Amino acid sequence: MWSLFLNKRYSSPFTNPVFVSTLLIIFVLVCSNIHYTEYQITKDVLAFFLGPATVALAIPLYQNREVLFRNIIPSFAGLLAGSLVSIMVTVFLLKSLHLSSEIIRSMSLKTITTPIAIEVASIIHGDGILTAIFVILTGMVGAMTGPWIMNKMKIYHPLSRGLAFGTQAHGIGTAQAAAEGELQAAIAGVAMGLNGIFVSFLAPFVIPWLTK
Repeated sequence: MWSLFLNKRYSSPFTNPVFVSTLLIIFVLVCSNIHYTEYQITKDVLAFFLGPATVALAIPLYQNREVLFRNIIPSFAGLLAGSLVSIMVTVFLLKSLHLSSEIIRSMSLKTITTPIAIEVASIIHGDGILTAIFVILTGMVGAMTGPWIMNKMKIYHPLSRGLAFGTQAHGIGTAQAAAEGELQAAIAGVAMGLNGIFVSFLAPFVIPWLTK
């Protein structure tokens, strides 16, 4: 609640609730000298509710289904383009920096949710641990900077913002979309799921070819 109040009072990427909450948790764990294995036990309790929370996104989606159906073609086109462009830009940028093939393949999966990304990483010979780190960082950065960037670019339509959050910042972005509105949350949830499916099919063929 305090992080939400802070973000409303001082709107900035650095007052994003996800970013502030993460810093607070790290601060408390370090100051309390709590080991990760101890934290893991309590974290699993919260993680259990991620499943029901994700399923609950179907409710606002059903309530706003007419908006999605009216924009089904541009929505899918934007989603597919976002998936492909994200992979290609990441690969070409990292290749220009002369990073190893393993790092490139691991980071190219950064826009899909962690469980899917780790499984796909093993297929394309990436590192699952690196992939998980890149996925989490991407979600945080997307949630932090996404609203600011879209506001600067004058992108205010709920459907467009939801697609952007879900496609590029997966679960953490969907949480940010939910903070903006019901329609944004619904569209972001669909985008997150479909993006995971698209990349799962595309990655085993596209990424090895791009990283040759």
